[in-house]
Amino acid sequence: MSMKWWTAYSSPNHANRNARQRGRLVSTLIATMALSVAITGCSVLPDEPEEEDFSAIELPKISEKPTYEVTTKTLETKVQGSGRMLSLTEKTLYFTLEGKRLKKLYIQPGQQVEEGQLIAELDVDDLKKTLRTQSLAFKQQELQMKKTLQTKDEMDALEYEQAVLNFEQARQGLIDMQEEIDKAVLTAPYSGTVVGLSVQEGSQIKAYDAICTIADPNNLVVAATMSRDDLEKVAIGMEVQVDINNAGKFTGKVKQMPTTDTSNDNGGGGGQGGNQAPLRLDQFLLVDVKDLPKTVTRGTPLSIGVVTNRKENVVVIPTVALRTIGARAYVQIAEADGTKREVDVEIGQQTATDVEILQGLTPGQKVVGR
Repeated sequence: MSMKWWTAYSSPNHANRNARQRGRLVSTLIATMALSVAITGCSVLPDEPEEEDFSAIELPKISEKPTYEVTTKTLETKVQGSGRMLSLTEKTLYFTLEGKRLKKLYIQPGQQVEEGQLIAELDVDDLKKTLRTQSLAFKQQELQMKKTLQTKDEMDALEYEQAVLNFEQARQGLIDMQEEIDKAVLTAPYSGTVVGLSVQEGSQIKAYDAICTIADPNNLVVAATMSRDDLEKVAIGMEVQVDINNAGKFTGKVKQMPTTDTSNDNGGGGGQGGNQAPLRLDQFLLVDVKDLPKTVTRGTPLSIGVVTNRKENVVVIPTVALRTIGARAYVQIAEADGTKREVDVEIGQQTATDVEILQGLTPGQKVVGR
């Protein structure tokens, strides 16, 4: 006889329940492990790139061409020049003797001189010595001439005439030599100021080399130069706008046109020390300006603009708004609604900044720049 021992938990129902619990536990464990493996696998894969946010980036604006208003104004065409203040009473002094040295200089730049005052003297001691010698010889000729006159009636007519001619020739030689010696001295032709000095004592002097310039500082005039082409557009009486350094802007009129062509002058000259050719007023375009300030002095640099053409109340646009294709001139008009359209125009006077519009536009319209 056999016996089966049953414990408290050995009933068949209890055994089945335990088996089911173990099965759920194993399933849970497997699911947990699978999830863990999946999570671990995801951490191993590379991260997906995040989308960039472009909303904060400002795109560059396409530059818009500027617009300009059609206006009216006084339009002036000018030709330009430059120069300096000179004196109307101004003279450059020079010697007419050739090949002498400057023995003595009696003036300095800026010095005030009076009419007749000694300016400079050349070394003509050789001429003076020759003159003394010939003067003594002439005295002998005078004595001989007196005897000739006493015996005139006894002489042949031709012989007498020859004696007279010889005497007169000798006397004229002395006069000519004295005149040459007198040319060795320069004196002031009028009272004024020494505004230029080109030599120094001991210099070798050529005839007509500039020695000095004397000017009246109280009688100034605007003197300017410009190109040949611009001079052809200028006439006496035209309005001139003058800008004098450190003195301001003034208005004057063309007083005198230049009569000497100085376009090829290089500022050089003959004589030692780079002696320059003397300045002459006929080399310049002269401008009459009223009521110049006392601060303006001779030599002050300046610039001028001669108004060759002036029109008032003309319709103008900036030059940057004018467009051309061959012989066609046109503009782009900017309408109020933002649209643009092309309009042909007829142009007139032009300056560096403005263009006169004869037909095609009216003041107040807007034109587009290039």
